Amino acid sequence: MVYEANVKQAAAEKQLKEAQGKIDVLQAEVTALKTLVLTSTPSSPNRQLHPQLQPSGSRGACKHVGGHVRNKSASGAFPALPGQPEPSSACIPLAAKEDREMDSVLYEEFLLWKENPGVERSSTFLSRIHTEDIGPCLSFTKSELSQLVQSAVENNSLTIEPVAMSAVPMVKASAVECGGPKKCALSGMSRLCRHRIKLGDNGSYYYISPSSRARITAVCNFFTYIRYIQQGLVRHDAEQMFWEVMRLRREMTVAKLGFYLTDLG
Repeated sequence: MVYEANVKQAAAEKQLKEAQGKIDVLQAEVTALKTLVLTSTPSSPNRQLHPQLQPSGSRGACKHVGGHVRNKSASGAFPALPGQPEPSSACIPLAAKEDREMDSVLYEEFLLWKENPGVERSSTFLSRIHTEDIGPCLSFTKSELSQLVQSAVENNSLTIEPVAMSAVPMVKASAVECGGPKKCALSGMSRLCRHRIKLGDNGSYYYISPSSRARITAVCNFFTYIRYIQQGLVRHDAEQMFWEVMRLRREMTVAKLGFYLTDLG
């Protein structure tokens, strides 16, 4: 009996020592993890959390989205699972800001036009814009109506107005020519048309799609600014005027390509 008790006591003491040894190992691992991940003070900074404190030749850090930093030295610590692609080591580029550089030829044409500003196409400045921007922007499937719209815009006699979807068009022309609440008169495409245009004293209203309206509005905005310069209402210097003209030209190009803003209300 005594012998069996001594054997059991010895076995229990051995198991206790082994358990204590495992606890010591686990505590050491927890302490090391806390030191690696959590500890970072001004007096004792964690260089894994602050790669900028490492020597320049051993940083290997890559800026990541959201301000996170990924160290290349740790990228191989966790191998990819079977069937999963390796994580990309390429850096995600930061967002770039738009910059600009003046075209000397365009600026010289603008300065020559500014000496005697007008809306006629006789100047090289406006002739170029008509060819490169205004013409393409107002070129629709219904070519005859497109020409009438362009003439009305140049003469400042075009009217754009919103319409109620239940409104009945008061027109003298045929329904095909004037489109309808669900068909654009300029493109001939089936679109929900929330606006219509009127050309001068013509009694006809033409329903237009949001894209067609954006294209017409972009050209109207350009001519409005040109007229303001002609009337001496713009107090900016020549370079500021030039860049505003370039911005309006870009708006015409963007609208021609089919991009436009819609009201969310």
